[in-house]
Amino acid sequence: MSVYETDELLGQYLAFHYGDSHFGVGNYPARCATACLEVMAGRDKHRALDLGCAVGRTSFELARIFDEVVALDLSQRFIDAANTLKTQGQMDYFLRAQGDLGETAVASLEGHNLAKHAHRATFEVADACNLGPAYHGFDLVFAGNLIDRLQDPGAFLSGVHQLLNDRGVLVISSPYTLLEDFTPRTKWIGGFQRNGQPFTVLDGMKEILAPHFELMRDPVDVPFVIRETARKYQHTIAELTAWQRK
Repeated sequence: MSVYETDELLGQYLAFHYGDSHFGVGNYPARCATACLEVMAGRDKHRALDLGCAVGRTSFELARIFDEVVALDLSQRFIDAANTLKTQGQMDYFLRAQGDLGETAVASLEGHNLAKHAHRATFEVADACNLGPAYHGFDLVFAGNLIDRLQDPGAFLSGVHQLLNDRGVLVISSPYTLLEDFTPRTKWIGGFQRNGQPFTVLDGMKEILAPHFELMRDPVDVPFVIRETARKYQHTIAELTAWQRK
């Protein structure tokens, strides 16, 4: 069973999306949505696609502004949770303290002023690397913490322009955590030496996206914290890039 189908990860991600912030680091899914809206200023905001949506916070944030948000994730548990939040407005989850100890917490849309436009978001299980022809015509594609969890990120990036309208925007946020558990080393698009020089994931993205995209602004760092237990937290720094389809 995938780790993303477990009670443990479901609880961690519901807390990550809808729970308290930690160590002065703001809510990552909400800040990613804000970054998307910044680069979409003055552009059509009819349809957005959120790839790797997890339990839906960025999707619901985008639904405040976009007429329609299609949100996809490979995890059935995450999509079920997002749909529960959409239809019921809240969901209980277990917030672990240590071992078997913890407490029940509540993820709530109303608590974040997200309930009013939640109906604009549609959540579906789908593989970002194997999307059918139905997925096209988007003004924005957001891929949050996705590319370093794909079997073939290069293939995804080579075809992502087909999802967007002309001059549509692609926003990618990732800590570039290269793990062979998710991506075979032969499919890495960066994170190695090439011709004797460091070749980063950002270098790889620039190379692969160049035929169809131009970088809209300098990359920005977006830190985030995921609570595992009361005394253990993951502190990670993602890099967010925005690309306009030519």
